[in-house]
Amino acid sequence: MVPPLDPELAAASPFSPARLCSLFVDALHVSGASISVFGRDGQQSTICATDAIASRGEALQFELGEGPHWDALATGSPVLSADISTGLDQRWPIFAAAAHQIGMGAVFAFPMKLGAASVGAVDLYCVNARWLDPHQISLASSMANRAAASAAQHAMKSAEAPGSAEHEMAPALRREVHQATGMVQAQLDLSATDAFARLRAHSFTTNQPLDRVAHEVVSRQLDFSTLND
Repeated sequence: MVPPLDPELAAASPFSPARLCSLFVDALHVSGASISVFGRDGQQSTICATDAIASRGEALQFELGEGPHWDALATGSPVLSADISTGLDQRWPIFAAAAHQIGMGAVFAFPMKLGAASVGAVDLYCVNARWLDPHQISLASSMANRAAASAAQHAMKSAEAPGSAEHEMAPALRREVHQATGMVQAQLDLSATDAFARLRAHSFTTNQPLDRVAHEVVSRQLDFSTLND
């Protein structure tokens, strides 16, 4: 059972995802933020993003399968890149190059934990290269953990109400991506992991957002069994 909304972070009533994201920007003096929740089945829900750069940065990580929020989820610890352009951060070279191109100078990711489990991540960016000092890192980690229950509860409600409105800068819940993965799995007789990898590869090689490729598969405009890639 998801705990009730954290009153310190859910300042507005009813709960406002946009307000939750803006609290991180205000407290840490960064350029933008996004918050994503990850379900047990691997489904990802972006509940808010403060601006188009934050939204695209989060989407790039989903599309490429690399970036700071994946490392934050895997390690359960903050992941920091104070200057994304320096060597184009070899931890995630493709994401780093794309992030730099869309205007990110520094990127930071903080896991959201419910108990021992990481349920999502808060992604922060700055347009200029900069460090977070130890106090800011501690504050961001604390805020991320306090936001976890509110974010998870909102994601669950959104999943149960397909017509629910989302923050205008946040990508839609990625149901189509998971549906498209199943269709590609059937078309090519692959595992779900390999089918999703094929979707990502096609997105990258055709320079299209993954959500758009998924929509083409679901709407039967694109059939992977007829492709030569």
